[in-house]
Amino acid sequence: MPLTVKEIEAAQPQSKPWKLSDERGLYLQISPNGSKRWHLRYSFQGEKKKISFGPFPDVSLKSARTKRDEARSLVADGIDPLQDRRTRKLERKVASENTFSAVARSLIAKRANDGDNAICVSTLKKTEWLLSLIEPKLGSIPVSEISAPMLLSVLEEVQNSGRRETAKRLRSLVNRVMKHAIITGRAEHNPAPALLGALASPNTRHHPAIIEPDALADLLRAMDSYGGYASTNAALKLSAHLFQRPGEIRTMKWEDLDFDKAVWTIPAGDTKMRREHRVPLSRQSVAIIQSMRDVAAYSEYVFPSFNPKRPLSENAVNGALKRLGYGGVMTAHGFRTTASSLLNESNEFHPDAIERALAHQDGNAVRAVYNRTQYWNERVRMMQWWSDELDRLRGAAKRAA
Repeated sequence: MPLTVKEIEAAQPQSKPWKLSDERGLYLQISPNGSKRWHLRYSFQGEKKKISFGPFPDVSLKSARTKRDEARSLVADGIDPLQDRRTRKLERKVASENTFSAVARSLIAKRANDGDNAICVSTLKKTEWLLSLIEPKLGSIPVSEISAPMLLSVLEEVQNSGRRETAKRLRSLVNRVMKHAIITGRAEHNPAPALLGALASPNTRHHPAIIEPDALADLLRAMDSYGGYASTNAALKLSAHLFQRPGEIRTMKWEDLDFDKAVWTIPAGDTKMRREHRVPLSRQSVAIIQSMRDVAAYSEYVFPSFNPKRPLSENAVNGALKRLGYGGVMTAHGFRTTASSLLNESNEFHPDAIERALAHQDGNAVRAVYNRTQYWNERVRMMQWWSDELDRLRGAAKRAA
């Protein structure tokens, strides 16, 4: 006789487990603790087996009978329901490990464990930020199911919001993730390369910069009067003397400085071009750095933030320039343009020496290798000349005042 819901609800636990039978092998087992669970008895290839469908009332009588019929249909097709369940569970587990998010984080972890210099703190933060933009749409999708139209739709949404450069970076990130997926056997096709020319070119970004000597002299005098936080004040002044990338200056570490040789060696993992870059230090630059000895006594960073375990914030120098009245006129990155322009106009130094000082990538690979070892003595002279020139301009500004 088929069971009824009333019979099931009225069934009481006994000292030992006991069963309420329905039809075609389905039954409800009542445990001494009062729990009630559905099971199905069936035969597969001459072997007696049992599969569970879950507890009552979470699984209703009607649902249990549906599951029973589905299991019996599998048996009729020569498929073991128990094995089929295990296979599907494994497939779900594999699928969860093969989502875009899982593969992306697997790649990041691998590169970090392999000691990849490209994985520095700033790079990791940028990667996490890019992932946060794409994960809501692609994160839970298995990499094997990501198609070019699907990816293009996500990238165009970012692009159409005005973030063209971000869209390009996202495509590059997806490309790396998909390559890793293919190498690890989790995907067979990479849709990212096909979209290389499908996105709009990023808007060219120009960093405001002062390139007139008289205007630079006024800025230098204004910087002398700045009374902000010590790290910001020193980083601002050093930016003018060293004209390296703002992110490299604000994260300068004591361990990378050789005062005996007056050299700052920026590790490959901390540079934009992912190669070690050596910067000669002028006397003025050394003095600015040494002025931070007491302030940064308990930090690995020359320019720590209020938390000594962290470097100066990304916007600190730009914020100082804005407070000095140079917002939209000069930026931390603009000191690179300033130095490049005035050094080239001076005709004192070889253009390649200036490019090497700026750590620009040479498009000719052979020439790039050659130039890495050249112009060092000229760059040492150039950095001291530049600091002296800044002092001359500042002094001229004061005399004029």
